[in-house]
Amino acid sequence: MIVDLLKSQPEIALFVSLALGYLIGSIRFGPISLGGVCGTLIVALVLGQTGARIAPDLKNIAFALFIFALGFTGGPQFFANVGRGWRYGILSIIEIVSVMTLVMIAVAVMKLDAGTAAGLLAGAATESAVIGTASEAIAKLGLGDAQVRALQAHVVTAYSVSYLFGLITIVLFTSQIAPLILRINLREEAARLYRSLGGEGVLEEGQRLALPPLVGRAFKVGPAAGTAIAAFEARFGNNITVERVLREGRQLDADARFVLQPGDTVCIAGRRQSMIEASGSLGEEVSGEGFMNVLAHRLDVMVTQRDVNGLTLAQMRERASPEAGRGIYVGAITRLDTTVPALPGTVVHRGDVLTLLGAPSDVVRGAKRLGYVIQQTQKTDFVYLGLGVLVGMLIGRFGVNVGGVSLVLGTGGGCLLSGLLFGWARSHFPVVGSLPSAAAQVLKDFGLATFIAAVGLSAGHDAIKLVREYGLALPAAGILMVLIPGLLSLWIGRMFLKLEAPMLLGAIAGQQCSTPAISALVGVTGNSIPVIGYTITYALSNILLPLMGPVVVGLAAKFG
Repeated sequence: MIVDLLKSQPEIALFVSLALGYLIGSIRFGPISLGGVCGTLIVALVLGQTGARIAPDLKNIAFALFIFALGFTGGPQFFANVGRGWRYGILSIIEIVSVMTLVMIAVAVMKLDAGTAAGLLAGAATESAVIGTASEAIAKLGLGDAQVRALQAHVVTAYSVSYLFGLITIVLFTSQIAPLILRINLREEAARLYRSLGGEGVLEEGQRLALPPLVGRAFKVGPAAGTAIAAFEARFGNNITVERVLREGRQLDADARFVLQPGDTVCIAGRRQSMIEASGSLGEEVSGEGFMNVLAHRLDVMVTQRDVNGLTLAQMRERASPEAGRGIYVGAITRLDTTVPALPGTVVHRGDVLTLLGAPSDVVRGAKRLGYVIQQTQKTDFVYLGLGVLVGMLIGRFGVNVGGVSLVLGTGGGCLLSGLLFGWARSHFPVVGSLPSAAAQVLKDFGLATFIAAVGLSAGHDAIKLVREYGLALPAAGILMVLIPGLLSLWIGRMFLKLEAPMLLGAIAGQQCSTPAISALVGVTGNSIPVIGYTITYALSNILLPLMGPVVVGLAAKFG
């Protein structure tokens, strides 16, 4: 009865796959969890034995929305990283070249078909988007329907087998094996690097600062009387700002030329360390009850100006005039939806989102200087979204023939490129194309999960046949396709690129597009320093690897 119900209403099988898949994917084994996508695929493969099938149109629409949103959100960071993060970009190139070489060796040695080869690439590189681009390329090989379905089933089966072993390998390699090879204490290295970038200390896991880095306090002016505010602030590196002055019961706005007088009460905001240093030069600390409406304002600003690209936060502070930089503090840096340490030595790039804190007039002035304010809206511009997906579908219809190998991007590859272009355009012309990050995340999560569930259900009995045919060969190939690129990147990154170990290991996790690996690495290091390297290679590999799906299919179809 259940079998008949799933056949007659396959949407039930779809949502059962999503619910159970994400439940299974959330179960943790130490630092490792399968994740919702892999969990959904496993459940869908099991339910696929009942004969439940999802209409191909739904599968195609879901993947088009996912891959467009992926390109849209990654577009600004991708183009920003292409030109400036060349040392980390080399690691992504190492990943692409080595895994492609290893896949073709596996094709020759193991006699893999195009579907199995593409699934091996997707699983070992832990890049689910390859499933979609490769499946579309298989459909365009000119084969019969039965053979196309069989090869597409091989993609998801090879992915599910190699993904599990690839995931475990990259997590253990970055967090445990690589530090042993380098003969370093990774936690101590990360703490040292954190301090070198201007951090005051390292938090243990689960801890929060009892003393926040940005504070506001009030003082009765004593030794500082007769000093202009600009001179007083400059004495402490402009890391504090006199926001208001209370004189004879009247609250006054304080500009840089304002001169403090004995008996004034001042409201000061700024970095805690500089505040401590300045307190002795001010006088007695008071409650500040006389101040009204002194509020800290917060703005999220996307950096688009070229002249700040590649500068550290400290350099940005030094190059800004005292008037331009006065009263503006960076509370956080977000890069690819990941929080990067906002330390004086942290490098800022175009496409980063800076959280500015300070008085309303100050943060607005800073936003105009850096880029544009990200409007907190929940509305999606469906004109822009629909046009972007349509352009992607048109791009996907074009293909080339190289040396007898037919390469067609398909809807997936076309929508990925279209998403990159539309996301980049949105970052430069923010008046159009609203796609809130929450909406984009839903498109990515639901689109990919729905696509994965649909292809898992359609795999059917072909999945069991493939596992029986290759046995342990696919897991072994998946492990090698993680270790060999990882070891190459570790050697080249240390010997020739001279990258710091925590950032290098984060970059290796990023070149594998492995969120579990960076999570485990951050847990071992005790701070988020590895994230700085991770975001660069993740942005590049997350775009380049899906484009390799049609390439693998074309090469394997010709030489396999």
